[in-house]
Amino acid sequence: MARPVRARRLTDEEGQRLQAIVRRGKHGAIRVRRALIVMASASGTPVPAIARLVQADEDTVRGVIHRFNDIGLDCLDPRWAGGRPRLISADDEAFAMATARTRPEKLGQPFTHWSVRKLAAYLADNPDRTVSIGRERLRQLLHHHRISFQRTRTWKESTDPDKESKLDRIEYLTSTCPNRCFAFDQFGPLSIRPTHGVGWAPQRHPDRLPATYHRTHGIRYFHGCYSLGDDQLWGVTRTRKRGANTLAALKTIRAARPDTAPVYVICDNLSANTTPAIRRWAARHNVEICLTPTNASWANPIEAQFGPLRTFAMGNANHPNHPVLARALQAYLHWRNAHARHPTVLQAQRRERARVRSERQQRWGRPRSHAA
Repeated sequence: MARPVRARRLTDEEGQRLQAIVRRGKHGAIRVRRALIVMASASGTPVPAIARLVQADEDTVRGVIHRFNDIGLDCLDPRWAGGRPRLISADDEAFAMATARTRPEKLGQPFTHWSVRKLAAYLADNPDRTVSIGRERLRQLLHHHRISFQRTRTWKESTDPDKESKLDRIEYLTSTCPNRCFAFDQFGPLSIRPTHGVGWAPQRHPDRLPATYHRTHGIRYFHGCYSLGDDQLWGVTRTRKRGANTLAALKTIRAARPDTAPVYVICDNLSANTTPAIRRWAARHNVEICLTPTNASWANPIEAQFGPLRTFAMGNANHPNHPVLARALQAYLHWRNAHARHPTVLQAQRRERARVRSERQQRWGRPRSHAA
C-alpha cells in the first residue's frame, strides 16, 4: 500500500511565513491557497480534508505538496509560462544570488549592503567568476528568488531542546492514527471593530466600513478543537485563556471518543494548557497531551483551519458586540462541518462522474472544439 502524500517537515522560518500568509490572507488567492495546502499537509491533515478545505481536487493538492517537497516555498508562486532561452547559466545565477545574500564586508568591499549597481559591478569584475549581467536582469533575478531590499529584522527561532522529538511524535501520530488525533488552540484576541475583507462590488466602488476610535467591548478568545479523522471543527468563545477553559475543551474532545482507547491532543505549550489539573485529568482519562515546540505553533493542525475562519466569519464584517460575533462564528462552523463530507462519499461521486463521462463519449464521441 502506497504511503499517503505529505509535505516534508517545515523549518521555523517556513512555518512562521506560511502561518503569516494563511492568517492574514493579504496575498493573492493562489498564493494563500497553496500556503494553506502546504501548512495543513505538514501538520498532518490528510489530503481529502485539505481538498475540502481549499475547495480543490485531490490531485491538485497532491501536486502542490510534491512541488513543495521538490523546491520549497517557491511552489507558492507557480510559473506556468515560458520565455526566451537563458543567457546566463544556472550556476552563474546561483553564484549571483549567493553573492547578494553575502555581506559585502566579507568579500572585501567597503560598504555594509549591496545596491543593484554595486552588485552588478562586483559580479562583472570578480576575478574568481565573472558574471556579466545588466541591472534590470539582476533585479528580476533578485525578485524571482525573493531577495528584496528591506530593513533588518529580528527573527524568532525555536530554542526548544526537544524540538525534533516533539515534531517526530506529532508526525508519527498524525500519520499512523489520525482518527485518534485532535488539535486544540486559542484563536485571538478577538476585538469588536470593523474588519477589512474582500467581496464583490462595482469597480472603483468597494464596500466601505466605518472607522473606529474607541473599543469598549474588550477582547475574547476562541477556544477551538479539531478532529483530524472526522475533519470537524468546533469551539466556544471565552473571555480569557485559563486552565479551566482548556480543561473544558479537552473534555469535549474526550467525549468525541467515548471509548477507553487513547486520545492524542496536539496543542502549544502555553501554561494554561499544562496545568497540574489538566495533567491529572489527562492521566486518568487516557489522554496524551502532545505539545508543539516553542515558537513552532505552525505544527498544530488546527492552525490551517483558523485562516478560513478569519476570512469568512470575521473579514468584511462589523459585528456590534461579542455575542453577535460568537453567533457568526458558530454559524460558520455549522456550515463548514455540514459540508465536510466523508472521503469515501466524495470518491464514489468522482467515480460515478467519470463513468458517466466515459459512457457519454462512447455514445456520442468526443465533443468538437469551437475552433473546428
